[in-house]
Amino acid sequence: MKQLDMHSDFQDAMSGYVFCTTQHSPRNHNTNSSSQSLQLSDLLNAHTPKGSSSQAVLDQWLHALQHNADLYCNNNICTSQQLKDQVLQAITKNQDKPIIISQPNHQFKFIDLFAGIGGIRLGAEQNGGLCVFSSEFDKFAQQTYQLNHNELPFGDITKINAQNIPNHDILLAGFPCQPFSYSGKTEGFEDKTRGTLFFDVLRIMETKKPKFALLENVKGFKSHDKGKTMSIALNALDEIGYHTYWTILNSYDYGVPQFRERWYCIAIRKDIDNGKFEFPNNYDRTTTLKDIIEIDNDDNSLSLSNFEIERIKFHFDNYHLNERVEHDNSMYAPTTKKGKYGVYSYLKSDGALRFHVGDFAKTQIQEAFYTSLTTYAPTIIANRVPKLWDIQRKLSVLESLRLQGFNDDFKFNVSNTQAYKQLGNSVTVPVIQAILKNLFVLNLEVK
Repeated sequence: MKQLDMHSDFQDAMSGYVFCTTQHSPRNHNTNSSSQSLQLSDLLNAHTPKGSSSQAVLDQWLHALQHNADLYCNNNICTSQQLKDQVLQAITKNQDKPIIISQPNHQFKFIDLFAGIGGIRLGAEQNGGLCVFSSEFDKFAQQTYQLNHNELPFGDITKINAQNIPNHDILLAGFPCQPFSYSGKTEGFEDKTRGTLFFDVLRIMETKKPKFALLENVKGFKSHDKGKTMSIALNALDEIGYHTYWTILNSYDYGVPQFRERWYCIAIRKDIDNGKFEFPNNYDRTTTLKDIIEIDNDDNSLSLSNFEIERIKFHFDNYHLNERVEHDNSMYAPTTKKGKYGVYSYLKSDGALRFHVGDFAKTQIQEAFYTSLTTYAPTIIANRVPKLWDIQRKLSVLESLRLQGFNDDFKFNVSNTQAYKQLGNSVTVPVIQAILKNLFVLNLEVK
């Protein structure tokens, strides 16, 4: 594990934190002699799990101290409160002034699993939530997360002891869609889900018993393996004591011009569920790409290729002759689908231009899709950035950020390729915000 330079690393870590509203000074705590002799590096070595960085532990300790929250703590060594006292004392040794802790002002506490770049976190914070633990495996997503949230996430969630995670009111997780293995009806959730990352969601929920969980996945999760995957997931949540509510929501209904359907599930602990939760029922499709586009952006790297520009022009030069324009396919071998069935283009009623293999009488395989300023974008995914035929370019990183409902001040310190990938893997922030707002409208006690 990386050893911290206790001068430069500590000062860098502390630079983003402000402590206010006096509660107590760590010098006034009664601590034993062994805790007094501990250095911060000793504490980090003892409490950093495998698969995670000591910098992540330090960042999240400092965040917790700032908000007077519990620290991630190896409970085999000491209690969270004992660790807090030890960390405060160790920090004080590296500063001229005592650390001053703020009074809590959050509405609820949450953990952010499979955190990506923190889109779900932003939606929770907009509802008054305080993040007390975050985890993300991808190193490039970790960099973006740290840049914007001032903390490095923990790494491999499978190596995290659930008992060591701070208590929280709601678990947030955009978990990967993975097939479950099962052989018989008598198996419990541990047998059916072991080996998947959803198992780690379950073991944390079973151990920590949060009041709620918000889970997110691709739309296809509901039909994956003929519905068996979702059924096992919901039954597993029921088995550990949660009622579940799930639906498919479209980002296009929440003020962003993106047609993005995703599976969302709210799990409520059975002992507090009043059966009244309902997902938001927005239908705001007034926003178009024109509302998020920088028209004067002249970045040549965003431009469509000459091949794309030429065939778009060919479509509009000929679409008055036939609504489905046939393009030259002589460049393709006759044994290929494009060579055999041809390539056609079609301008949809909503202003999107679609290229497909085969005429209208054949099975149409979409080959390319171009949107326009007057309509919405297709789903942004990791390897596909929406393109516009009317301005002849793809979306910029900033425009893709807006497409997911992030604010313009969100920053990236990775390549554009990574930034597009991270946004494609993220959530649409306004959707998360709306779901959690509906959850807390129930007036359920979350503190």
